[in-house]
Amino acid sequence: MEVIAKLNRLRMSPRKVRLTAALIRRMTIDQAETQLRFLNKGAALPLLKLLRSAVANAKHNFKLEKDLLWIKQLNVDSGQTIKRWRPRAFGRAAPIRKRTSKIRLILSSDPRPLVKTKRIYKPRRKNNAPAEKKATS
Repeated sequence: MEVIAKLNRLRMSPRKVRLTAALIRRMTIDQAETQLRFLNKGAALPLLKLLRSAVANAKHNFKLEKDLLWIKQLNVDSGQTIKRWRPRAFGRAAPIRKRTSKIRLILSSDPRPLVKTKRIYKPRRKNNAPAEKKATS
C-alpha cells in the first residue's frame, strides 16, 4: 500500500530542498523524523510537516501502522517562479526570480528491499609480461 502526500508552492529554492530530501530518502519514518528534527536547514521544517501529514493520512485513511511505513520516493521539482524587478544604475532594471518547490512524498508499507552496496573500486592488475617490440626494417 502506498500513501502520497504533496506540498506545492513551497517558497524555497528546489536546489536547497533537494539537499535535505536526499538525506531522508528510503528511511523509516522514525529515522527520518529524528534526522529532520535536528537538521540545521531551512527545508527541514516543511519536510517534517509534510512527513507527519503523510503518516496521519496513512493512519486515518488506510489504517496503516506508523512502524511499518518507510519513505519509498521523495521528489523535489521546481514550481512557479515569481518574477520581480530590481532597479539598477542608469535607469536599468534587473530581474529577480523567486523560486518555489513542489514536493511529492510516497510512503510504502511493503517490506523494504535491500539496499545495494556500492561497488568498491579495484585497480586492474598490471600485466607483468614484458611488452613486445615491433621489428623495424
